[in-house]
Amino acid sequence: MMGNGILEAHFFSRPTADQELITPILIVGGSTAAYAATLGALQAGGQVCLVQPQVVLGGQFTAQGLPASDDGKLLTPYELIPPDQRDLNQLRDSEYFALSRSQRQFRQCQRQHQSVDHRIIRNPGGSWVSHLSVTPIVASDCLNAAIRPYLEQGVLTLIPWSMPTEVLMTDAPRRVMGVRFVDQRTRHRFTVKAQITIEATDLGDVLELGAIPSRVGQESRAQTQEAALPEDPRPECQQAITFCAVVERSDQNQPPLPPPSGYDQEPWLQSSDFTDEFWIRQPDQWKKYDFYDPDGMFRYRRVYRSQESDAVRPGDITVLNWATSPLGIDGGPPDPSAPLGCGNDYPWGCLLGGTLKQRQEEVKRARDRTQAYLHYLQTHGHPELKPRGDLTWTDDGIALEPYIREARRGIALTTIRHEDVAAKFFPHQVRAQTFTDSVGIGQYHYLDVHPNHATGHVELGDGHNALPFTLPLSALIPIDTDGLILSAKSIGTTHITNAAYRMHPMEWAIGEAGGHLAAFALQQSVTVQQVAQQPQLREQFQDHLAQQGIPLVWFNDVGHDDPDFAAIQVLTVLGILPIEDRQTLNFLPEAPIGRDRFYLSLVKALGWHLELPNGSSLSLEIAIRILMERGARTDPKRARSGLTITVREVVQLVEQLSLSQLCADFADFDHGLTATERMTHRYTARLFWRFRLSTTSC
Repeated sequence: MMGNGILEAHFFSRPTADQELITPILIVGGSTAAYAATLGALQAGGQVCLVQPQVVLGGQFTAQGLPASDDGKLLTPYELIPPDQRDLNQLRDSEYFALSRSQRQFRQCQRQHQSVDHRIIRNPGGSWVSHLSVTPIVASDCLNAAIRPYLEQGVLTLIPWSMPTEVLMTDAPRRVMGVRFVDQRTRHRFTVKAQITIEATDLGDVLELGAIPSRVGQESRAQTQEAALPEDPRPECQQAITFCAVVERSDQNQPPLPPPSGYDQEPWLQSSDFTDEFWIRQPDQWKKYDFYDPDGMFRYRRVYRSQESDAVRPGDITVLNWATSPLGIDGGPPDPSAPLGCGNDYPWGCLLGGTLKQRQEEVKRARDRTQAYLHYLQTHGHPELKPRGDLTWTDDGIALEPYIREARRGIALTTIRHEDVAAKFFPHQVRAQTFTDSVGIGQYHYLDVHPNHATGHVELGDGHNALPFTLPLSALIPIDTDGLILSAKSIGTTHITNAAYRMHPMEWAIGEAGGHLAAFALQQSVTVQQVAQQPQLREQFQDHLAQQGIPLVWFNDVGHDDPDFAAIQVLTVLGILPIEDRQTLNFLPEAPIGRDRFYLSLVKALGWHLELPNGSSLSLEIAIRILMERGARTDPKRARSGLTITVREVVQLVEQLSLSQLCADFADFDHGLTATERMTHRYTARLFWRFRLSTTSC
């Protein structure tokens, strides 16, 4: 392990009373997205001020005590995929295609700094719900390592222990100019003015303080056009929160935590609800997993082990973060009609839509519930459980902040709906909606809603399963407010789709895209709305992201370390090389390209399809006609045959179209193939990428 997870004191700024700071980019919040936005903006050359409520960076991974990343199935290590379910074309290391370069570097850092028996392994903690788990301290130290150089260079101002109290706005146009804060330690009030502000709090506080159009809880069908929703909104239907706790299985009994006030009296503190068993229904019987079973609760989010084994041993450390399980009856199997047994989820209240005092009371109750659960475990069979406050920056091993699953959501230019994500709306396909303005990708295999106890939660039925999805740039842009970027769980999702977009890898992707967006807009001297709404600017921004190793579309056989990654990603999302097979995630870079697809893509790559009348779509027949009108000696029958095209034929076509006169470098295009070989998808992408760059510069 590394240090204590906290940056050196001299890296923090503590504004004086009534001080006013001015910065190009202000990021508000302590979420995972706030960190990723900060890192992204800095990597893009921006100057940033990050104001957050804690001294530790990282949100879910650190202050919220949940460093066991909630990964989708596409991040399953290849060797753990059943042989009959493997895609033989997939890259063996999924982190190269499912994550950005910077997020993979973060994960690699964690592995390197939490070895197991002096070896670096893929999943140091060995949790069964996550493909990567480490202690909060290791996660924090790796986050700090990536950000420290920018603090040393003076391009990042980091202000801890501060909460927003007011949003500075102008009218006509409506624009965010900055935010006022209060330091929770000194009680000093200070102001940060910025050209662009990123809302990256865990609850959407900037939206509430600025009265910026937003929604809380479950919307109505009229608000989002999601067919699964009822006619009326249910703002009180929100996701439960959880205070995680980090505990060790020690080799001797420990003094138990005291029960909180109201234990076995208040509804949320009833010991009769708690359980340490995990029951699962198999085809014809129930199966029980005890607390320390390899498939039980302790190993569910185990974050530390000294040996590479599924067995739980003394010295192992876990995060307690458990929702519900059926309760066994008198040592036997559960009664399906009986109430569920509980862990430390807190579904009794709402954090959104009420007063600050109400929120604080709910947070206190949620923390008490985790204390009660830990007390129950220590006094009901597990006296050896040892709270590890040294790993949570607290005295009792309970996290600094609750794990937040849902925020106030901004109303954005695009709202990502159930119909854009759920598998049922994409029959016989392996991807959900690929937005043309995609700035990132994410995947969680189902819409994971932890409902609170409010009545009226939507039942999704067969709509729970989700396909790999993309992040539209327009979901980061509020509809009527300039100078603001939405991030974390405040982007343009709905109550339903937030349940997939809230996971660790996706929240990183959301923050990363927003940070790069802020820096890009300032460098181009444009607004973020212009980047989203002007195709040329949007495409330039997508180019920038892909060059940074940020995937925009799902391909499982092209990684961010591939030399043609940017070309393949951008040309696909722009529709120049549209997705051909919607039943696989393959691009098949070394496979030959069909003649018909090549002609269609060539016309798109050169922008000639833009001359079509409004409402006309490009077909193969139209593409052939355009090419022939411009001098290509194309055989329409041969073009429609679907046969592949050779390198020689491509060179002849380029010469016939006089493209070498447009930019001299066409003539010496390095395709890497002999004249008689067939043109591949890879070299088609490389050629069209050159076309695109050359026509832009010529």
